Amino acid sequence: MAIATPEVYAEMIDRAKAGKFAYPAVNVTSSQTLTAALQGFAEAESDGIIQVSVGGAEYASGSTIKDRVAGTRALAAYAAEVAKSYPVTVALHTDHCTKQNLDSWVRPLLALEIEEVKAGKNPTFQSHMFDGSNIPLDENLVIAAELLELSQQARTILEIEVGVVGGEEDGHAAEINDKLYTTPEDGLATVKALGAGERGRYLTALTFGNVHGVYKPGAVKLRPSILAEIQKAVGDAIGKENPFDLVFHGGSGSTAEEIAEAVDNGVIKMNIDTDTQYAFTRPVVAHMFSNYDGVLKIDGEVGNKKAYDPRAWGKLAEAGMAQRIVEASQQLRSAGHKL
Repeated sequence: MAIATPEVYAEMIDRAKAGKFAYPAVNVTSSQTLTAALQGFAEAESDGIIQVSVGGAEYASGSTIKDRVAGTRALAAYAAEVAKSYPVTVALHTDHCTKQNLDSWVRPLLALEIEEVKAGKNPTFQSHMFDGSNIPLDENLVIAAELLELSQQARTILEIEVGVVGGEEDGHAAEINDKLYTTPEDGLATVKALGAGERGRYLTALTFGNVHGVYKPGAVKLRPSILAEIQKAVGDAIGKENPFDLVFHGGSGSTAEEIAEAVDNGVIKMNIDTDTQYAFTRPVVAHMFSNYDGVLKIDGEVGNKKAYDPRAWGKLAEAGMAQRIVEASQQLRSAGHKL
């Protein structure tokens, strides 16, 4: 299989919504983590979403270069070639672009994709996220409406955030307080500003206590029932059942019950980053501790090339991350549902 076309991506979303399952959306920062994501999706027999944050994009361009557009498109080019060998379909997505990063990241990407479409090609990415959670809702939706129009021209899907996700990701931080819960009024304002699909399809991250990172039990109060309340309030108002294609942000560390309820209420995509970062790194730590006399040239010895060869511990890292993606696919019910 390969990277989803715009039509296939729409089909993926429709299938998830109708079948009450959601796709893991896995953040990647390198060719190695991208390969691990593909491996995990393949092992789970699940299609999925591979996404790049602004920090991940900068890192991928070279940690001393930090060219977010170049890094984003480099990862996409790698994915387009390597994904051909995996029996799943993946969509490419950019994650959490705040207002201050639009002009240096998502707008240039959309401009390039509009030119690709004009040339009769598919866009490099299938969706882009605008994170307006750190500005007033009215301003958030005005910008979102402008980006939705550009997304239509680029044949991509826009993801927006209505509400606030707590914690910190790529330097964007938010407190854990009552602002983490989106209201039905926020949902109605969203449909008024963006429509219900007739002006272009968009994904919506409604917040229900979500927090980036992982916290000890009891620190985060998730209320997935909010999603059902907003879907019903907006659906009743516009005469459309479950009008929103929902995204679950801050999904790392959530319980199986919280994930299941969120999916039942319309979530078709769940972001996973913190847990996969740990799953990638943990096997490397074990390898280094177990083979310290091989990975280090101690007391004048020569070490063990087979132990410090990056492929030795790299394969372990990829396998660890892949296994965590299998677990996420099973929790989200996407396992076994590949196209």
